[in-house]
Amino acid sequence: MDTDNKATYKAAGVDIDEGIKAVNFIKERMKRTSFQNVLSGIGGFGGIVDFTKLGLKQPALVSSIDGVGTKTKVASAYGKFEGIGRDIVSHCINDIAVQGAAPLFFMDYIGVSHLNAELVDALIAGILSICEEENCILLGGETAEMPGVYAENEFDLVGCIVGYIEKENIITGKDICPGDVIIGLPSSGLHTNGFSLARKVLLDMGKLDLHSTPAGLDRPLGDVLLEPHRCYGKIIRQASGVFNIKGIAHITGGGVIDNIPRILPDTTEAVIDTRTWTTPPIFSLIQSIGAIDEHEMHRVFNMGIGLTLIVPAEQAEDILSFLDDNQQNPVQIGEIRAGQQKVSLII
Repeated sequence: MDTDNKATYKAAGVDIDEGIKAVNFIKERMKRTSFQNVLSGIGGFGGIVDFTKLGLKQPALVSSIDGVGTKTKVASAYGKFEGIGRDIVSHCINDIAVQGAAPLFFMDYIGVSHLNAELVDALIAGILSICEEENCILLGGETAEMPGVYAENEFDLVGCIVGYIEKENIITGKDICPGDVIIGLPSSGLHTNGFSLARKVLLDMGKLDLHSTPAGLDRPLGDVLLEPHRCYGKIIRQASGVFNIKGIAHITGGGVIDNIPRILPDTTEAVIDTRTWTTPPIFSLIQSIGAIDEHEMHRVFNMGIGLTLIVPAEQAEDILSFLDDNQQNPVQIGEIRAGQQKVSLII
C-alpha cells in the first residue's frame, strides 16, 4: 500500500487536534466559574443537574431552543464574535422568562466548516458571561466540524435552555381581556432577527461597509448590527413577583404583529400605537435604503421594542414606575380590545 496516499480524518476536513484544543479552552474558562448543583458537566457524555435543592413545591420545567440566524454572517465579516454568544443565551432566557420561568441550564451547538479553536473560545466567552449574570448553568454543548455542509469561514450557533417555575406561577395570557394595557421595553437593536433582510438591504443594495458610520448612526455599522440581544429575564421575574402580569411576548421574528397574538385569547386583539416610541436609527436606515413599507418593517423587525407586557389598567401606572425605577425605560404602547387574536397597528 502506498502510505503517501493514506486517507486521514484531517485530510477529509476534520481536525481532531483543533477540536481538543477548543475543548481545553472551554474547560479552562469553566474553571473560573462557580455553577451550583452540577453533578456532571462539560467533558462527560451527558450533563447532570441536581434540581431538588431549588425549593419548589410543584416544579415545572420549561424548555426552548433557538439560533441566532444570519447574524453569524455579519460577525464573520466583521470579525467580532463574543456578542453572538451573549445573543443566543439572552434569546433563550427571554423565551422561557415570558412564561415566568428562571433559567436552570443552557447547552450550545456550534457548527463550522473547519474548526477554529479561537472562534469557539470567543463564542463560549460570550455564552459564559451572560450565563453567570443570569445564574444559568452552562452544562455542555456540541461543536460540529462538517466540511461540505457549512460554507468556508461560516458558522452556526444554536442554544437549548431548560428553566423552572412553580406551576401556579406560570404566565399564560389566558386572563388577558379588553381594557388591559400593553407596556413595551426597548430593544438594544435588531437582536437576533431580520438579518437576512438587513444584510440584503444594507450590504447588497446599499453597498455599505460594516466599518463605516452611515448618517444617523453614532458608531460603525458592524457594531450597531452586532449589539447583543437584550436579556429581560431578571426584570420579568422581579415584576411578576410584585404585580399581576397577565401576559408577556418576546418580540422576535415576526415583530409585534406575529408575536403578541401568540399569548392573546381568541376573543381579543392588541392595538399598538407605533407613535408612542422613537424608532432606533438602524431601522430607519434599513427602511429608507430598501424602500420597505411600514407593515413589512413591523412584521420583520422588533422596531425598537424587544418585549411587551400586558397588565391590568389599574396597575399600569405602578408597573411603569417600577420598571422606570429599575432603568428599563418602559413605554405604554397600546391596549387590548375585543377582537380576533390579532394586532392592529396605529402608524
